[in-house]
Amino acid sequence: MKSGAKIKRIQLKDNQTNDPDIIGIVSTEPDYKLSLALNRKLKISLKNDSPIVIREEPGVEVTFSRFSDISAVPNPGYDLTSNRSGKNFLLKKLKNIDFIFQVHNPGDEDDLKAIAATLKNMECITAIFRIDTATIKDKNLQYIIQ
Repeated sequence: MKSGAKIKRIQLKDNQTNDPDIIGIVSTEPDYKLSLALNRKLKISLKNDSPIVIREEPGVEVTFSRFSDISAVPNPGYDLTSNRSGKNFLLKKLKNIDFIFQVHNPGDEDDLKAIAATLKNMECITAIFRIDTATIKDKNLQYIIQ
């Protein structure tokens, strides 16, 4: 190696985050019917998973149903979590949302837009909202983003 040769360093930016992209879903369908409809439309395999259990007071537990699809690893994984359990909400700041749909490792923005467009066209879904987790300050957000 020549003495005095300069070494050029290039810093690469890591644009990937470990946080999933979250879509809020408004639907009057029960969780199992919505998961079946999502399976058919998106060609995924959501299956009943262990629910999210929150202890609000001593002796009081609130459970929120969850359906997961991790069969497509390393492709996107999906989670459908209920935001309501009786009169309780998982994310209290998003009371107008019935379900939280997470897309893990969606690829690029176009893939996520295609998923959102597909969800908008489903008859059982009234509305969808893209949710930015950086703007939501809720103590229960930790249960969703793991």
